[in-house]
Amino acid sequence: MLTPVSNFANQLLIALPSLAGSGFARSVALICQHDEDGAMGIVVNRPSEYTIGDVLGQMDVEGGSPGLLAQPVLAGGPVHPERGFVIHDGGMRWDSSLEIAEGLYLTTSREILEDMAHGKGPENAVVALGCAGWEPGQLEQELADNDWLTAPSDHELLFKLPLETRWEAAAGRIGVDFAHLADYAGHA
Repeated sequence: MLTPVSNFANQLLIALPSLAGSGFARSVALICQHDEDGAMGIVVNRPSEYTIGDVLGQMDVEGGSPGLLAQPVLAGGPVHPERGFVIHDGGMRWDSSLEIAEGLYLTTSREILEDMAHGKGPENAVVALGCAGWEPGQLEQELADNDWLTAPSDHELLFKLPLETRWEAAAGRIGVDFAHLADYAGHA
């Protein structure tokens, strides 16, 4: 028998079609922290209007390979949209790094972006502006209301798959095909 997950850190939240009218329609969020104070996550499949080159330019940081500079910055969620968050792998840690799981971190320091621009950053990273937040019990209630599916975090999905494929790919990881799912939630 499986033990229910009570801490959703390092889980992907996959928006169900019932959230179509919300700001989270077709979104996939990585839960970075979940405790008695609530939950915090980053939407990992929505590009913002910015690139990493734009962000580095605004920070007066020079350098960066053409591939890095062209990488889209994600719209991580509606909370603190002016604040930068970097989800990354590797063993390097910066002052403001939070370990989500072994080898997976969330960092909010300027230094990680400077190191990325100078070729000293993590091997894989995504940069987001803003995050998503849930009050204590709110995430659990949304899960009970059938607003979200959960799936284990996936390195390939976080760092390799094209953004536009991540929603269906995340659901497919747990055997769900949205083409065969109703766009409303119900309770038996």
